[in-house]
Amino acid sequence: MTHPPKAQRTQIARFWSAHATPDNASAYIDHFVQAVLPLVRRIRGYAGATVLRNDGAELVEITVITRWESMGAIREFAGEPIDQAVVTEHARQLLASFDERVRHMQVVVEEGHTA
Repeated sequence: MTHPPKAQRTQIARFWSAHATPDNASAYIDHFVQAVLPLVRRIRGYAGATVLRNDGAELVEITVITRWESMGAIREFAGEPIDQAVVTEHARQLLASFDERVRHMQVVVEEGHTA
């Protein structure tokens, strides 16, 4: 017998991807932990983040997924237009390329533990 997932508050996931050299990918992840997380943690409605890394032959793909309780909380972080990527000058120097726009999707099922 399968059990339905536990009910949760509606959340919105914000997806963004970039590419960097292996050394710069590690530096970007450090930047995310040291500079971005402290900033977003202060925003009411921030619900968590996941950073994914996929090492390629020459470049590393980085995908950042942040979770939010509302579009208003995202707007407080991103401003207008809401789908514009927020990339600091320091991050821009570390990245070979990055998405200028982000995607937002409603989280409908989430299960498991964080890394």
